[in-house]
Amino acid sequence: MSGPLILNLCPTGMVPTREMTPHVPITPAEIVKDVLACAEVGITSVHIRAREPDGTPSSRKEVFAEILAGIREVRTDIVLGVTTSGRSDPSLGPRSEVLTLSGDLRPDMASLTTSSLNFARTASVNSPEVVRGLAERMRDAGIKPELEIFDLGMARYVGYLLERGVLVPPLYAHVFFGNIATAHAELNDMASLVAALPAGTVIGFGGIGRAHRSVASVGVAMGYGVRVGLEDNQFADDARSVLATNRGLVADVHARATFHERRLMAGGELRDLLEISPAV
Repeated sequence: MSGPLILNLCPTGMVPTREMTPHVPITPAEIVKDVLACAEVGITSVHIRAREPDGTPSSRKEVFAEILAGIREVRTDIVLGVTTSGRSDPSLGPRSEVLTLSGDLRPDMASLTTSSLNFARTASVNSPEVVRGLAERMRDAGIKPELEIFDLGMARYVGYLLERGVLVPPLYAHVFFGNIATAHAELNDMASLVAALPAGTVIGFGGIGRAHRSVASVGVAMGYGVRVGLEDNQFADDARSVLATNRGLVADVHARATFHERRLMAGGELRDLLEISPAV
């Protein structure tokens, strides 16, 4: 396929620390600077996680607001998504605080992990009532869910929510491969997850850890979107001997896209595709 490439940047995450890599942006100013540097290379959207001054994950809307405002002051074209992750807090209240931002601070998208899952050392707890509560608050706020899919059951649950009107098309999903406890970076797993999502879902591929680069290659080659960034992988090589930068990871995807003759999808095109109204 040769359609435009949705390139989603996940610059920070909640796991990488300065001790793991000096390149991870932590403060709002650092995140804004890094996102804008990657935007010079070319990105469609960004998945924002916030940190407290001590580096721990933050769900406070004031921290997100500073990041959103800093990016939009320079680049209004980039689609801005925020996290509602359950890895640090499984409850609805703190996770949905960012969804109350309004006006020109309203995020375009917000992550919605459709079930609970384990990582190598931690769990992301997403009970049915919290998943539904987050989805309903996104729908009411005019924020498009960025569905996060790690296994077959999570993909099937998207259809369940769609049938009940909790999710409204058009749908957008990132499917993740390479986590030890969920789908692996194997073609049969990739095919199963893609086939299980509702028809017409806009799909991006994300590889975790060592799977990062190979999954990006498959995503580009097969016509899907791609998610890259230090949240998912801190290394520039499969041997994990060279620390990556967000700008370098973005440039690497551009090289693959050029080989496959896929141009970058602009943020405005993604807004039109997903029917996202601009923040005002």
